[in-house]
Amino acid sequence: MIGLTPDITHATVPQHGVLRLTFADGVTGEVYVLDRMRGPVFERARTSEGFAEVNVDPETGTVCWPGGADLAPDTLYERVRTGVWPGQSQAA
Repeated sequence: MIGLTPDITHATVPQHGVLRLTFADGVTGEVYVLDRMRGPVFERARTSEGFAEVNVDPETGTVCWPGGADLAPDTLYERVRTGVWPGQSQAA
């Protein structure tokens, strides 16, 4: 993405694996993220209880979980804004 990605200002969990995100520019939407949460740092965050512990880090402007797990805000913004992950074609 070219330019600066707006910070995430609010995040809720409508269901396990789904984040409802609000960005500083007013863009909002839901995104399924469990398949993006790979590696040991996400072990607890992938559980129902752990996933519900999501927070917005005001310094980095992205979602994070206890233990240091986080997701890139630019990737989440593109998914919410366009409906596809960066690097994925519309047909995928």
